[in-house]
Amino acid sequence: MPAPRSDRLEDALRRIFEGGKTTGASWFALTSIPIAHSLVLASVCGLLIIDRVPVHLAVEQMLAQTQSFPLIAIPFFMMTGALMVSGKLGQSLVNLLTMMIGRVHGGPAQVGVLSSTIFGGVSGSAVADASAIGSMLIPWLKKLGYPAPFAAGTLAAAATIDILIPPSIPMIVYALVSGASIGALFVAGILPGLLMCGGFMAVCYVQGRRRNFPRDTTPFEWPAFWRQLMHAGPALAMPVLIIIFLRFGIATPTEVSVMSTMYALVVSGVVYRDLTLAKLKSASIEAGISTGVVLLIIMASSVVGWIVTYEQLPAEFTRYAKETLQSPWLIILAMNLIMLVTGMFIDLPAAVLLLTPMFVPLAAAVGMDTIQLGIMMIVNLSIGLYHPPIGTTLFITSSIAKVRIGDVVMELIPFYVVAIALLLGFAYLPWLTLR
Repeated sequence: MPAPRSDRLEDALRRIFEGGKTTGASWFALTSIPIAHSLVLASVCGLLIIDRVPVHLAVEQMLAQTQSFPLIAIPFFMMTGALMVSGKLGQSLVNLLTMMIGRVHGGPAQVGVLSSTIFGGVSGSAVADASAIGSMLIPWLKKLGYPAPFAAGTLAAAATIDILIPPSIPMIVYALVSGASIGALFVAGILPGLLMCGGFMAVCYVQGRRRNFPRDTTPFEWPAFWRQLMHAGPALAMPVLIIIFLRFGIATPTEVSVMSTMYALVVSGVVYRDLTLAKLKSASIEAGISTGVVLLIIMASSVVGWIVTYEQLPAEFTRYAKETLQSPWLIILAMNLIMLVTGMFIDLPAAVLLLTPMFVPLAAAVGMDTIQLGIMMIVNLSIGLYHPPIGTTLFITSSIAKVRIGDVVMELIPFYVVAIALLLGFAYLPWLTLR
């Protein structure tokens, strides 16, 4: 007679921790392991509890998730971002935006927000944005006289616009699980991304005027502006081309990703002439590592999602929410709160993969389509990227600025207010989600 499930789980956990004393250090090690490994451990525990499922089916499920054609877009978009921002493009973009808005209150900080927005049309990765743009602009802002915590906070928040403006890696992951159209998600993310950009720029303006931050006082020169615009033009054209190709169905997202990489190679090699073998090698390795991390999370979380679906938890969760909360607006509010809290503790791709199977049926029950749900989920989880305790972009920019996390969080409060206000708009106003 097989042992009860609780006994099997207890025995499994005992075997996991065999071989050493369970000290505080070991428990800390357990809680600090990578998210993908944590998901694998959760899957193993789930399979031990549910003994009716053969293990080889779980392995097949893991491998099946990596065979999706749209996933090919991830390494190409990442490589495009690495090629375009690491060379002369980044500096020319900063120079152009500085000439445009450097003279208004908080102008240099607004340059950071706009740079991240434009970079979002190339990369699709908030972490890459925070690293590349932050490394370039935070020292510059500090040199101008901006407080280091404010500079770090601005760039940490602005980096998350990257995953709303197409292309977006989290949107590709969401589409994989929900069955939504990647092209439709990309188009739907344009307006939220622009609104978030405008909101963050408004914060920079108000703070710059209230705190009398330094700004450019030199006279504006049209000839220099046109020269800078011509120099940055080939790179600035890429986000526009991506949106046009996707909006009018000229190419699929996967095809667009390949074309964007080829375009980046041509622009870097012919126009800016800064493409070297070392740069190409570095971009390829960076894209390969980042893609490997995403795929590992997808593989691990697919088993967790499969177990959750096998046990009919999404259906039970939907029934419980409808019976308990009843009102659609309360259900949507509860979904947002769960997403916000989850995003503070779990990395964004993993959170998308874990929450999507639970919320897709619930969203359908209250009349919300998968596109609007996807935008709401991405915005929710993106806030976790610059909010403790995980806060990936928060930690990156704080490290670059060499300031304490707590000081940066205090500067981020107005950005949190803007993000939450816009989030509620995306949740309750479907017309903000373009089709």
